[in-house]
Amino acid sequence: MDSFREEVRELQIGFKIRRIRQERRMTLQALADATGLSKPLLSQIENEQVIPPLATLLRVAKAFRVPLQSFFQEEGSSSRCVLTRAGESRKMQRRPVDDEHPILYTYHSLAYGKKNRSLEPFLVEFDLGEWRDEMMVSHEGEEFVFLLEGEIDLHYADQIYAMSTGDSVYYDSTEPHAFIARGTVRPRAVAVIFSRD
Repeated sequence: MDSFREEVRELQIGFKIRRIRQERRMTLQALADATGLSKPLLSQIENEQVIPPLATLLRVAKAFRVPLQSFFQEEGSSSRCVLTRAGESRKMQRRPVDDEHPILYTYHSLAYGKKNRSLEPFLVEFDLGEWRDEMMVSHEGEEFVFLLEGEIDLHYADQIYAMSTGDSVYYDSTEPHAFIARGTVRPRAVAVIFSRD
């Protein structure tokens, strides 16, 4: 747990959200209204008590009119090339909202430190769990997912696509979508998100 807290501190996503909000002279309530997220949840995110899922970060980015990668780049970094070594990706694991809704994935930023990028690549690790309709999300942009190992189902609009190791999918993320793990092996995938400003 201590290593998790340290990783959260290094990312400083909550700090970055608060800084952008304050620079824009925006109240927490105004951000809640713009994103459709609750004021208490946004406060917890800003205070590093909750790590938001990607869909939540995309809603905040859209409200601020900034690219998603604004939350994953180091301050002052201007390197044109960022190499992420094995085991050095920035891990982000959401905390459960309650016991009835366990967290079903962990994601690792694979381009942390690269500024002004158009794409956000992640390594995603899926946990086994029960399907819930509330898992469906939608946001502006496009996504590409390549399944490295395991089996998952992609729920996309009103379709379900079964994916196995080596399968990939590219889709418009404005349609509601979500992934759920299948089988007994914890699936891992590389996901690349392009978020339109």
